[in-house]
Amino acid sequence: MGNGDTTMSWEDFYRRRDALDAAERLASRDPEGPLPFAQVPHATEVFTGPAELLLALHYRWTMKLTGRLGMAVADAESDPSIDRVDAVRTAWLATAREFPVLRRLLDAHADDFDGALRPALAGEHRMLALASGLAEHGEDPEEITRIGQALLALIRTTPDHEPAPEPERRRNPIEQFLRKLVASV
Repeated sequence: MGNGDTTMSWEDFYRRRDALDAAERLASRDPEGPLPFAQVPHATEVFTGPAELLLALHYRWTMKLTGRLGMAVADAESDPSIDRVDAVRTAWLATAREFPVLRRLLDAHADDFDGALRPALAGEHRMLALASGLAEHGEDPEEITRIGQALLALIRTTPDHEPAPEPERRRNPIEQFLRKLVASV
């Protein structure tokens, strides 16, 4: 696959999956340390280099997060007592708790390899902003990205506890703050 071939056989798929698993296993010793590309078996056969490995790891994270976000948004849409921002927050935190090495690895290498991961992270930020309802399709993509970045910063810094129910109003304090913050930018 690393040679520019765009078709993937099942053997390629399993080697790529195994390489990603090995990268996570090796990184579990020190997720903030150097990306263990050279130590990953078959990495040079399935990835063009460390940047492509990092992007594949982010794709893995995105697939795990997307599944949780989809369920959270569906729950919020079917139950008016569930706040979408809280649902997105809970989904992101649950994914980060379940896959801590993967998340820490991505965070530690976000700016490595000439910022290869930046577009993928911007996509993640837009996904969070849209899923939370803080932004809508059709808005400026850069603005959606900024909203998602602000939301993620709040998710990461807000104590990890279940939000108190607020039946009398739909927007939670985080959403209200984000809307004020975005309006001031």
